[in-house]
Amino acid sequence: MKLEILGSGCANCQKLMALTEEVVRELGVTGAELVKVEDFPKIMAYGVMSTPALAIDGKLVMSGKVPSKAEVSSLITTALAAQG
Repeated sequence: MKLEILGSGCANCQKLMALTEEVVRELGVTGAELVKVEDFPKIMAYGVMSTPALAIDGKLVMSGKVPSKAEVSSLITTALAAQG
Protein backbone atom coordinates (compact mmCIF):
# COMPACT_ATOMS: atom_id res chain seq x y z
CA MET A 1 0.00 0.00 0.00
CA LYS A 2 1.37 3.38 -1.02
CA LEU A 3 0.22 6.40 1.01
CA GLU A 4 1.12 9.78 -0.44
CA ILE A 5 0.92 12.99 1.57
CA LEU A 6 0.53 15.79 -0.97
CA GLY A 7 1.52 19.31 0.03
CA SER A 8 4.18 21.95 0.31
CA GLY A 9 5.55 20.70 3.62
CA CYS A 10 3.51 23.20 5.65
CA ALA A 11 2.46 22.58 9.25
CA ASN A 12 -0.84 20.95 8.19
CA CYS A 13 0.98 18.67 5.75
CA GLN A 14 3.33 17.63 8.56
CA LYS A 15 0.34 16.96 10.84
CA LEU A 16 -1.25 14.74 8.17
CA MET A 17 2.01 12.81 7.73
CA ALA A 18 2.35 12.23 11.49
CA LEU A 19 -1.30 11.22 11.79
CA THR A 20 -1.03 8.80 8.86
CA GLU A 21 2.13 7.23 10.30
CA GLU A 22 0.38 6.80 13.66
CA VAL A 23 -2.68 5.14 12.11
CA VAL A 24 -0.55 2.79 9.98
CA ARG A 25 1.31 1.70 13.14
CA GLU A 26 -1.88 1.25 15.16
CA LEU A 27 -3.59 -0.76 12.41
CA GLY A 28 -0.49 -2.91 12.00
CA VAL A 29 -0.36 -2.32 8.25
CA THR A 30 2.73 -4.12 6.99
CA GLY A 31 4.57 -3.02 3.89
CA ALA A 32 2.97 0.44 3.84
CA GLU A 33 5.03 3.01 1.97
CA LEU A 34 4.58 6.60 3.15
CA VAL A 35 5.72 9.22 0.67
CA LYS A 36 5.79 13.01 0.94
CA VAL A 37 4.97 14.62 -2.40
CA GLU A 38 6.00 18.27 -2.49
CA ASP A 39 6.39 18.62 -6.27
CA PHE A 40 3.55 20.88 -7.43
CA PRO A 41 3.16 19.38 -10.93
CA LYS A 42 2.71 15.95 -9.30
CA ILE A 43 0.22 17.39 -6.79
CA MET A 44 -1.72 19.11 -9.58
CA ALA A 45 -1.79 15.85 -11.55
CA TYR A 46 -4.07 14.49 -8.80
CA GLY A 47 -6.42 17.46 -9.30
CA VAL A 48 -5.70 18.83 -5.84
CA MET A 49 -6.87 22.40 -5.37
CA SER A 50 -5.92 22.73 -1.70
CA THR A 51 -3.51 20.89 0.54
CA PRO A 52 -2.85 18.86 2.52
CA ALA A 53 -4.13 15.88 0.58
CA LEU A 54 -3.89 12.11 0.90
CA ALA A 55 -3.67 9.61 -1.94
CA ILE A 56 -3.79 5.86 -1.38
CA ASP A 57 -2.41 3.62 -4.11
CA GLY A 58 -2.60 6.45 -6.63
CA LYS A 59 -6.18 7.48 -5.80
CA LEU A 60 -6.92 10.83 -4.17
CA VAL A 61 -9.05 10.14 -1.08
CA MET A 62 -8.96 13.45 0.83
CA SER A 63 -7.83 17.03 0.30
CA GLY A 64 -8.05 20.50 1.76
CA LYS A 65 -7.99 19.70 5.47
CA VAL A 66 -6.29 17.80 8.24
CA PRO A 67 -8.69 14.91 8.86
CA SER A 68 -9.36 13.38 12.24
CA LYS A 69 -7.52 10.24 13.26
CA ALA A 70 -10.79 8.30 12.82
CA GLU A 71 -11.15 9.60 9.25
CA VAL A 72 -7.60 8.54 8.32
CA SER A 73 -8.19 5.15 9.91
CA SER A 74 -11.41 4.72 7.94
CA LEU A 75 -9.76 5.69 4.64
CA ILE A 76 -6.89 3.24 5.16
CA THR A 77 -9.19 0.44 6.36
CA THR A 78 -11.45 0.92 3.33
CA ALA A 79 -8.44 0.81 0.98
CA LEU A 80 -7.17 -2.36 2.65
CA ALA A 81 -10.58 -4.01 2.29
CA ALA A 82 -10.67 -3.10 -1.40
CA GLN A 83 -7.32 -4.82 -1.91
CA GLY A 84 -8.83 -8.05 -0.65
